[in-house]
Amino acid sequence: MHQAGQLFQGPQSIYFNQPLPGAMVAKFRHWDEFPEEGPALLTETPHPRLGLYFERLYACLMRDILGWELLATNLPVRRNGITLGELDFLLRNPHTQAIEHHEIAIKFYLGYQPTQKDDPWWYGPNSSDRLDIKTRRLLEHQSQLTRRPETVAAIAERGFGQPQKCGIFMPGYLFYPTTDPMPAPLQTPQDHQRGHWLYLDQAHALDCEHWVALRKPHWLGPWLQPEPPVRAEAEATLEQVQLTATPRLFARLAWVPGSGCWQEVERFFVVPGHWPGKRAFPPEK
Repeated sequence: MHQAGQLFQGPQSIYFNQPLPGAMVAKFRHWDEFPEEGPALLTETPHPRLGLYFERLYACLMRDILGWELLATNLPVRRNGITLGELDFLLRNPHTQAIEHHEIAIKFYLGYQPTQKDDPWWYGPNSSDRLDIKTRRLLEHQSQLTRRPETVAAIAERGFGQPQKCGIFMPGYLFYPTTDPMPAPLQTPQDHQRGHWLYLDQAHALDCEHWVALRKPHWLGPWLQPEPPVRAEAEATLEQVQLTATPRLFARLAWVPGSGCWQEVERFFVVPGHWPGKRAFPPEK
């Protein structure tokens, strides 16, 4: 997560440019050997909801690894009993002592271009989420909440000073179609994490011997396992794509000599033939 590629690049983007200190690397090794002495999150069963698990990982990164003071998470902002939004994180920067407001999201989008004349559209796997909408909401709503008088009052009630800075952290993956080249979104840095996607009938034409279906929260990073992939399990997941009309994320693994495990070499979504379907709608011009 510390070096995760982001899907949005702008003045408010949060980057962790400094390498972790050597003492921290030694601490990681100690936690690996004695997990009971590390943050509880690292030994708990991951939360099944990817967004909530990502928030907990971010809190662990900022507090337990980078040494920031965690003041509040998911702080509600209300007016007359109506929730206007939440502040994902209020933190104190240990280097400047300033209070910062961080908005975070982990996202996975698939590029779709109806015709060569259309701009690419970037949809979530279920087609109801879209990269441009999420980015606009982060920039125009979520990151602006601290400007509201209701937010100022909510923060003051808890005895904190007002944030001096707001940052946005949105890592994730963009998945490109296997058949047609497609440019990256303008606000996405070129070093973002990439995968590809293909339709179910295209997947059936390929050898799935080394495929593994990834379940949340294992979408977050490269997958590895000591045992070889099982073809029958991949085939069963492909059948579920057909039966449920639901996209599924796969990783193709390769054995890495000397590592003792099979490691991810690429990841891709397999989507039903009607994707993105009727739920999809084009970006506003």
